[in-house]
Amino acid sequence: MRRPVDFSRRSRRAENDGLSFQKTLRYRIYRGASLLPAIMLSASAWAGEPAALPTSRTDLTPKDQARVLAVTRPATDFTKPEPFELMQGGAGTSRKDVNRDAFSQSSANITFEEEGNFKLGNALFRKNWVSSPSSTQASDGLGPLFNERACQNCHLKDGRGRPPEGSVSATSMFLRLARDAGSAEEKAALADHKVLNFPDPVYGAQLQDLAVPGLRGEGRMRVDYSEEKVTLGDGTAVSLRKPRYSVENLGYGPLDPRTTLSPRLTPPMIGLGLIEQIAPADILAHADPDDRDGDGISGRPNIVRDELSGAVTLGRFGWKAQTASIRQQAADAFAGDIGISTPEMPRHWGDCGEAQQDCLAMPNGVQQRLGTAEAPPPVMELVTFYSQNLAVPARRDLDTLQVLAGKKQFYDMGCISCHTQKFVTMRGTPDKSQAFQLIWPYSDVLLHDMGEGLADGQRVGEASGSEWRTPPLWGIGLTAIVNGNAFYLHDGRARTLAEAILWHGGEGQKARDRFAGAPAADRDALIKFLESL
Repeated sequence: MRRPVDFSRRSRRAENDGLSFQKTLRYRIYRGASLLPAIMLSASAWAGEPAALPTSRTDLTPKDQARVLAVTRPATDFTKPEPFELMQGGAGTSRKDVNRDAFSQSSANITFEEEGNFKLGNALFRKNWVSSPSSTQASDGLGPLFNERACQNCHLKDGRGRPPEGSVSATSMFLRLARDAGSAEEKAALADHKVLNFPDPVYGAQLQDLAVPGLRGEGRMRVDYSEEKVTLGDGTAVSLRKPRYSVENLGYGPLDPRTTLSPRLTPPMIGLGLIEQIAPADILAHADPDDRDGDGISGRPNIVRDELSGAVTLGRFGWKAQTASIRQQAADAFAGDIGISTPEMPRHWGDCGEAQQDCLAMPNGVQQRLGTAEAPPPVMELVTFYSQNLAVPARRDLDTLQVLAGKKQFYDMGCISCHTQKFVTMRGTPDKSQAFQLIWPYSDVLLHDMGEGLADGQRVGEASGSEWRTPPLWGIGLTAIVNGNAFYLHDGRARTLAEAILWHGGEGQKARDRFAGAPAADRDALIKFLESL
């Protein structure tokens, strides 16, 4: 029996229905309106491939659809918080004290039994793997080439990573290695979603700087920064640091001339399970690849092949929305970051390629009594459950005058064009605690061209070298508290939220320019709003 959960102290039905507010005034206001045609028009705005992706929600009754449309409408009153805005992760929102463990809490509405599974998953997430052979056996299989020994070592306190600085290693930021298609056969594989891109012929898809005894690492990421001065409209001077990436101490010869380097900072883990349960139609409703409305925003989905099911579907996770599910994301990380095989990715030697014969000659950690992979199915199930149920912290200071003013600036400057505030998750979710929840991720989960300044030149599926998925903003104000530092964007170049905004180009240029030209009081209010998320 699921324990009762008080959703915003309004309804005891909340543990099964995050939208149990049909008796509230807000719902009564919209109840009589004919809203279903509007929903259908919005959901069918994107008509791209593949045709199998739904463009309308089939999990909702017309009555439910009307409720969803009403509660996800953009705010118009900035004199007070919106209903349920405090609980930005729905009924599972964490109300625990704000401290370094703010991103490591379980969803508040899971059962006692599920809480046990969450803790087991947490233990595996923190587990240090060791090289083979060892006396531990169940922890065998590290590498042979790797970036870290445990998931938690990259996702610091379940939060974001940091770029290497001085003697600090790159344990929470790494380099993706890839090139675009060259031959007609490769182009056909990309078009059919069989691959996302093509790895370096020697070093593979990721640079691993560490190795087990008897083997040398592949090389070391080097970051060189130059400072660029930006003067805002009121004369305030801001310095932006521009990174340049290279690899030194290459262990196996030169990189292929066609290989591009893309730095990736590890993102926060909170709310992943809720994003996984946003209806595809609701994400596609925000897509406008041809900018038919002329607002300069052309968000589009990254259509990928789910390696677990084989189906062509919507990418949701990763900096370029290249991964369809949390389980696949976990399997990719085990293989690429730690060198651990899973049933989903049975690569016992991780990212070692055919050109790295010394790596392939190393022993692997498969224990037949435990399964055919170094991380057998029970490990994957628990790590996936843990990743799906890291709670989003509750909002803070959302009713203060400066935060409310900053929220209005967020709207007025056009930030909501990409950072979509609200969604309602699907009804038929595998985990009932995530069903029909009103959530506030501040992301449309779509790709946007962010301009030359942020471009990495690396194609990933249908994402170009200048496109990035809109990152969710929930929890962003707790970055410094959780991680002891504050670095933003895909490579951590931004040291403040203001710097992150000023790096926006391409589709984000107009919003960036409005921020740069605004009075200091308006800029400060916007930052305070972001810090409240």
